[in-house]
Amino acid sequence: MKINEKNLCAFAVSATPIDKEGYLNKRGEVNKTFQRRYFVLKGNLLFYFDKKGDKEPVGVIILEGCSIELAEDDAQFSFKIEFHGQNNRSYVLGAESQESMEQWMKALACAGYDYMKLMVAELQRQLDDIEETPMQVTNSQPAGSPIPPPRTRHNPFNRPDNNPHQRSHSLRASSSSNSGRMGEIRHSDSTTNATTGSSPKITITFRELHNSYGRPILKDYNFWKYEQKEKVENASENLITF
Repeated sequence: MKINEKNLCAFAVSATPIDKEGYLNKRGEVNKTFQRRYFVLKGNLLFYFDKKGDKEPVGVIILEGCSIELAEDDAQFSFKIEFHGQNNRSYVLGAESQESMEQWMKALACAGYDYMKLMVAELQRQLDDIEETPMQVTNSQPAGSPIPPPRTRHNPFNRPDNNPHQRSHSLRASSSSNSGRMGEIRHSDSTTNATTGSSPKITITFRELHNSYGRPILKDYNFWKYEQKEKVENASENLITF
């Protein structure tokens, strides 16, 4: 593999998105002691610097053909980047806490190209399953879902009438007692209704209702008007003329 060192260093400090960054302890190959380094993960490239803000990285690890595993080391919160094959090197890194170690291991494991291929294949499989499954569109609501109330306005004047036929007969009797006569009331024959078992159908016109309720009121009004007239006449007779 040929790598342009200058371009790689420029990419390490460029303004490209950073997947993860922070300090880790890196064990050296020669003296086997841990050294504190600042790591920057960009895609499948893991750069490490002597300290944060350096212009050039000390080294880079290409995260391809490797696995992220816990390190069998005395150091706490340590893990390793294990490359497979002969004469391949392993990198042992140490985090500051258990949570930091888990985050770094997850980020490094998802950085390789192999992981990206697996994710694309899984998403493609899910997409194929969705396209093969026929869409079932039903107007009925699922069981257990709340049913919204009907959007109707309540009219306070629409009071339930327990016995509409009894009310119609009372109106008829009231109008007969007040006026002595009423309009025609059309209803079906009682004999036919008794045979069929249905209740008689009664029709009352607006004029009949008007006469039924209006005549008692008119009678009371005329009586009150007559009383007022008598009071005025009596008052005029009691006046003393000088």
